[in-house]
Amino acid sequence: MSEILETGINCLRAESQAILDLIPRMGEEFEQAVNLIFDCKGKVIVTGVGKSGHIGSKIAATLASTGTPSFYLNPLDAYHGDLGMIAQGDVVMAISYSGNTDELLRFVPLILERNIPIIGISGNPESLLARYSRVHLNIAVSREADPLNLAPTSSTTATLAMGDALASALMRLRGFGDSDFARFHPGGSLGKRLLGRVRDFMATEDLPTWTVRPSDMLSDVIIRISQGKKGLVVALDADADTPLAEGQVAGIITDGDVRRAMQKHREAFFSLRVSDIMSRNPKRIHADDKISAAADVMLRNSIHALIVLDRNDHFCGIIDYFACV
Repeated sequence: MSEILETGINCLRAESQAILDLIPRMGEEFEQAVNLIFDCKGKVIVTGVGKSGHIGSKIAATLASTGTPSFYLNPLDAYHGDLGMIAQGDVVMAISYSGNTDELLRFVPLILERNIPIIGISGNPESLLARYSRVHLNIAVSREADPLNLAPTSSTTATLAMGDALASALMRLRGFGDSDFARFHPGGSLGKRLLGRVRDFMATEDLPTWTVRPSDMLSDVIIRISQGKKGLVVALDADADTPLAEGQVAGIITDGDVRRAMQKHREAFFSLRVSDIMSRNPKRIHADDKISAAADVMLRNSIHALIVLDRNDHFCGIIDYFACV
């Protein structure tokens, strides 16, 4: 094994062990911290300096995205007006591995003066931060993961993991589900699946190209499938006096249906009509249905596209699986 590879593996091993070492310390203090945040009527303000500040910013973002109003505040900025962001009913989560960081400790009296509880996260239960915290979480590590045992590596990993543990416990306590998560992530794939509607993602631009009558010849279907670029056409049942677009869905023909029909009927293929090979009662969905429902129908039936109907059950578009994910 090369020295480079060995160093990388040792780093991962040390950081993994740092997280595992937190488990025996998970007890009453952790539950107190979770309940303090859960009962908070205001916001959770996460603060820290340097690398602890970077980790604190991520913890605040995780809390905010999982149902706990939270933001990160640099303690240095608090001396220059940002202290006004903290109000009665808030909780402060202060992070310092040593627990004695000067810039952070100068911020602590300003918080205590307002009777705002502090959740301290440090690697030193005897530190000043631990002493002045309502609840202290010990994230001490046996050593840092870098070769010099100096750079914040294992300690920042442990701190980040503790923040994730707090957020996870709060999600369970709040009954925070996937639909709640989607409301906080409307731009993500989960938000799309749970909140998006079929009408927002269906294709409609080539609607006339995708429609045929059951009485049409299959030779015309080949052209329509090629033009429509969706791999299918929809057969609409409408008499001669009714516009085709107002007809009810009678069936569907896919490019696979055409290939199988050509193989089966050979020379007789071009004498066949749409009604001879179309699949009747095809799977369909309404434009107002959720995009997740469309994806589920396609997965259950191993199909790549669905017919979309409007409120009057008229064909109004096609939704394919890749538009759903």
